[in-house]
Amino acid sequence: MEEDHQRCPIERTLQVIGGKWTLLILRDLFDGTKRFGELRRSLDGISPKTLSERLRQLEAEGIVRRVIYAEVPPRVEYSLTEKGQGLRDILDGMRAWGSQ
Repeated sequence: MEEDHQRCPIERTLQVIGGKWTLLILRDLFDGTKRFGELRRSLDGISPKTLSERLRQLEAEGIVRRVIYAEVPPRVEYSLTEKGQGLRDILDGMRAWGSQ
């Protein structure tokens, strides 16, 4: 019997968080709200374009919240939504496994 991959919850999860850098972005946001520059400095080797793309994808999925402050220059902060916080067990499990 062939599994319907469109409905597979593991595949769906990987579609959302499986991209390169995505888990590391989430790791940093679990520590609290971050600005773009803070995330970029933390993720050695990520290009600004890639970071922007990943943040936009996570925002579109309802995992990351972006708040723009009307200041000069504009200040933008990123944080996890409640849905994003729901990924904590996955990252904690990965951290525990990687520590072994």
